[in-house]
Amino acid sequence: MFTILFEDSAAMLGLLVALIGIACAQIFDMPVLDGVASIGIGIVLAVVAILLAIESKGLLVGEGAAPEVVEGIRKVVSDDDRITGVNEILTMHMGPQDILLAASVDFDDSITADRVEQAITDFEIRIKSAFPQVSRIFIEAQSWRQHHAAAIAAGEISDSAPQDDE
Repeated sequence: MFTILFEDSAAMLGLLVALIGIACAQIFDMPVLDGVASIGIGIVLAVVAILLAIESKGLLVGEGAAPEVVEGIRKVVSDDDRITGVNEILTMHMGPQDILLAASVDFDDSITADRVEQAITDFEIRIKSAFPQVSRIFIEAQSWRQHHAAAIAAGEISDSAPQDDE
């Protein structure tokens, strides 16, 4: 939507600059003002191209969900007594209202596999009802130690102290 708005605004602004440039060239009998208007149109187009590139970058590279959504998801998961910790929450917009969620969660070691499966189902239901834009959810059951060791091996962290997730 912003692309259409930017393009149409640039077209209207370019026409306005051209009108002013041609009118001033005729009124003041200075043909150079027509060339100045052409440069002005080029500047308008360059600014719009830069703004479109900035706005589109997140969609091309992959933009994470808003911090409020991530914190809300973290609260839904961490408030459950079957969870001992949330290792990591990763989100990515697949579309304007379509968010992919991947979470690494440390479950209480005393619960059975059936209870882990039920917890995951419960999380999916609660997350999707609280955040309807989250359409795909992947939850990984992983202890903090395993997650931490994998992060060190991948070069994501270097010390052995517990880290807050981002």
